[in-house]
Formats: sequence, C-alpha cells, structure tokens
Amino acid sequence: MAGLRGVFAGFGKSRTFAVLGRALVPADRVLLRISGGRVGVGAAVGLRTLLLTTVGRRSGEPRQVPLLYVSRGSGYVVIGSNWGGEAHPAWSANLLANPAATVALHGRTIDVTGRLLTGDERREMWDAVAAYWPAYDRYAVRAEHREIRVFLLEPVSR
Repeated sequence: MAGLRGVFAGFGKSRTFAVLGRALVPADRVLLRISGGRVGVGAAVGLRTLLLTTVGRRSGEPRQVPLLYVSRGSGYVVIGSNWGGEAHPAWSANLLANPAATVALHGRTIDVTGRLLTGDERREMWDAVAAYWPAYDRYAVRAEHREIRVFLLEPVSR
C-alpha cells in the first residue's frame, strides 16, 4: 500500500477514524463539489474519491456523498459501508430506488447507472476494494447484522 494511504489504512480500521471520517464528510463534499471531483479530503493521503449524486427517494432532491472507489472497466465500484454502522447509508437506498445518478471525478460529471452486485461478482469487487482500503473488512465485522452493499456505477452511453 503506497505512501500515506498505507499509514492511514491501519488508522482507518478504528472507531475513532469512523467518527472523524463522518465529521469530515461535509468538508469533503464541498471540496469535491467546488473542484468538480478533482480535490477531496482523502486526496491528501492518496485516497481515490468521487462525488456521487443520487436522487433522494423521498424528497426527490439531489443528494451528494463522497465515496472511495476502485475502477472496474469503465465503471466505479463503491461500498455502502456507512463506516460499519447498523443501517445502510441513505445514498444506497436512493440508488436502489432510482439507479440513475452522476459522478463528479477529475473535473468531469459522468452520468451513471448504479447496479447492486450480488454473489460471486459482489465478492470479487468487495475483495478489490478491500485490498485498496482494508478498513472495509473491519466495517463488515461491525455491521454484523447486514450485508454491506456493493455497487458498480456504470457510465451511461450517450
């Protein structure tokens, strides 16, 4: 694991990091929004982060969340860990209700369709993301009463 990301990977498994991470989400969201997905809080330690915009399933309003990702083909794999919390994150329920979303990344906004992964495909993608950010395996232990959702965000052809 490269550089500072390797250092933070160990800290990332702690409950303290989850509390700190939750507190930093609003700042990360603002940085990613302003920079078009170029700069986020995680960039300082070498983490790949995108800004996902979903449609709120109840409000119908845009909802944005910064997420770590791993590229797969032309798409992006993201994990609905909610820092190992008991409940699924709201963005994942929004994506299940309406899979049309956008990703801000590297100064571009990309229309995507979110697809919940299951079975062997889920396991393969989980392993890929957990290899990048090992804290996800710890989050899965904390979220013992639910299976953490894994999504592939696939670009929409125009």
